[in-house]
Amino acid sequence: MKKYSIIYWTTTSLIFLLDAVIPALTSHTELAVEGIRHLGFPDYFRIQLTIFKVVGGVLLILPQTPSRVKEWVYAGFGISFISAMVAHAAVDGVNVQTFVPMVALALLIISYTYYHKRQAHKSLVVQH
Repeated sequence: MKKYSIIYWTTTSLIFLLDAVIPALTSHTELAVEGIRHLGFPDYFRIQLTIFKVVGGVLLILPQTPSRVKEWVYAGFGISFISAMVAHAAVDGVNVQTFVPMVALALLIISYTYYHKRQAHKSLVVQH
């Protein structure tokens, strides 16, 4: 169980930092504004995406968040990462930047997998 918790909290914390804290602190910078504009999205999408990322990150990191809500957060982040990859590939062609969101998706998948392993272990302990 300790191994599951370490892997879960490490990957979940990285997602929280990379996709909630950093966007919250940098979404107003010229680099972020230009990045969204470059991909062809309107500026309001940058603000909306930042809000969803921050709320999702907080819900993901809080242990008391209900399981069903966490499932939706995982799905939302997954869609976001895949959409980012598609947007970068469509605008700039396939390059290194295209695959950066896939690193985040890999962390998300590991977090999701170990979230369920921890839940299964907890339910076994409660049953005994």
